[in-house]
Amino acid sequence: MSAAITVTQLRKSYLNGKESVEALKPVSFSVGKGELFGLIGPDGAGKTTLIRLLTTLILADEGTATVDGFDVVNDYKEIRKRVGYMPGKFSLYQDLSVRENLEFFATIFKTTVEANYYLIKDIYDQLAPFADRPAGKLSGGMKQKLALCCALIHKPEVLFLDEPTTGVDAVSRKEFWEMLDRLKQQGITILVSTPYMDEASRCDRVALMQDGKFMDVDSPSNITGKYLQPLFAVKGENMYSLLHQLKAREEVLLAYPFGEYHHVVMKQKSVTLENVRQQLGLISSEEILSVPADIEDCFIYAMTQHQA
Repeated sequence: MSAAITVTQLRKSYLNGKESVEALKPVSFSVGKGELFGLIGPDGAGKTTLIRLLTTLILADEGTATVDGFDVVNDYKEIRKRVGYMPGKFSLYQDLSVRENLEFFATIFKTTVEANYYLIKDIYDQLAPFADRPAGKLSGGMKQKLALCCALIHKPEVLFLDEPTTGVDAVSRKEFWEMLDRLKQQGITILVSTPYMDEASRCDRVALMQDGKFMDVDSPSNITGKYLQPLFAVKGENMYSLLHQLKAREEVLLAYPFGEYHHVVMKQKSVTLENVRQQLGLISSEEILSVPADIEDCFIYAMTQHQA
């Protein structure tokens, strides 16, 4: 698979008063053509900085990168013709209607809505009843759909989406990822960032980001498959005091809230459920289960390893 994006030791710092803050530590990776690649991490992890570097909006301090074969510094004009970009904050013209925004962006890229309508048809069908409504008066989910249409209208080779599902309801999130799956089937390379760990499974590969660096880059199944520590879910009546009790145990490597349970990672790799119950000092009314790790467990464990 040839690469649509290549990044080599890319680094970016910002000045915060007199102090320099390294927002993106040197990272290297590649994204294959037609791949759906996810940047997974919390706010401040460096996801937006990386996307802004790749979309030629800011310059790196060090390193090199190419998008669709073009250098992000020397060939920025060519890249801007070939990529679609949807920033995290809704940035369309709020006083223009849905139809007017779409026509405006098509005109900027010297095309028409009709020329590439097949790319946005499934999405625009949901927007059509609101075609004359000002964009600023759309719901959060509809704003995201319009922004995606505008990013696609010139038929980009590579699509960059910065936290596109943040702030929208669960149904809209699900619909949005279904749209991305359909776009991927049409051969568009997609790089998407998200703070939602559960969305990682929708990607072909992901990079786990924290503090401006990559902790791991792999497929979601490979990342969870590499998790070898014994993991248990514990629940009791007083969850607050139970968490402090678990963290105080010498045998425990990690303990953290996870839904209605607390997840507990043991230091010793060969342990049985009954042994762990005894080691944790659980009473009979407190529940304990052996559970498989998901991406969030892997992310938390990777954080502790990189901080060590």
